[in-house]
Amino acid sequence: MIGVIRTLFAGLRLLGPERSSDLGGWLLKTASPLIPVNRVALANLRAAFPEKDEAEVRRIARAAWENLGRTAAEYAHLKTLFDYDYHNPGADSRVEVTGIEHFIALKDDDRPGLIFSAHLANWELPAICAAAYDLETTAVFRAPNDPAIAAVVHEIRSGAMGGLAAAKQGAAFAMQGVLEHGGHLGMLIDQHFTRGVVVPFMGRPALTNPIMGKFARRFECPVHGVRVIRLPDHRFRLELTPPLDLPRDANGEIDVQGAMAMMTAVVEGWVREYPEQWLWMHRRWRPKMISAAALAKSDHGRATAPVFKAT
Repeated sequence: MIGVIRTLFAGLRLLGPERSSDLGGWLLKTASPLIPVNRVALANLRAAFPEKDEAEVRRIARAAWENLGRTAAEYAHLKTLFDYDYHNPGADSRVEVTGIEHFIALKDDDRPGLIFSAHLANWELPAICAAAYDLETTAVFRAPNDPAIAAVVHEIRSGAMGGLAAAKQGAAFAMQGVLEHGGHLGMLIDQHFTRGVVVPFMGRPALTNPIMGKFARRFECPVHGVRVIRLPDHRFRLELTPPLDLPRDANGEIDVQGAMAMMTAVVEGWVREYPEQWLWMHRRWRPKMISAAALAKSDHGRATAPVFKAT
């Protein structure tokens, strides 16, 4: 099976990044009505955007499938997809970066740092950007369920990114070690986490992994958000935010649940701006898994407005 996947990726490399992306996008967009999990995407969209009519909901779902297909096909080109040159920002390139000064500041401040992101556009690009500018960053990832695909994707990621840490039991110790040595962690925070804290997301309570909030509290390090926007003509824009001014408790320490609510509010703003580029197929909201006590402790009806520090 691994041989089949490698052969498929080799064929995509022969096509080039643009034609590969077009092919992957067309295939998933065309097949999406027949994919069972499309029902999850449609249900999520209807709940998140009750003001939108059914035609618009289905249009966004098809576009989201197209984005996923493009992203999958672009894995064959991860080593060459990022071509932005900080020293020559006016050069013609596939990728543009807003907030590159924050990447540089993180590299030069001699402190650990946290960078959160979401499954938007091609979400692998921020880790590649960090590696390109020698920002010592470990990307935390969840491996695909299929072992063959997971093995090939890991090979590709390893050749294009810096450090990698699989999100599995015991991973928190490895992540802590990165920060203790002054490194940086990058993590996608927009997926369901069964043992998570309850935060508002798109108007509904959602369970979110609290690890970034816990590390922010322990290390008192800067926390930035980074997103990718898919642009016309096979181009991308990376946007890195200034550091967040996270909420604190009565003792002056970072409030973990409040911190995750603020980070999630940033992600919500990104998703609302480009809903067709987010991973709606994921079962992000699972209300039956949220206890009444956890729900009562959370301010699930009101999103925490993001506050950024002056830089």
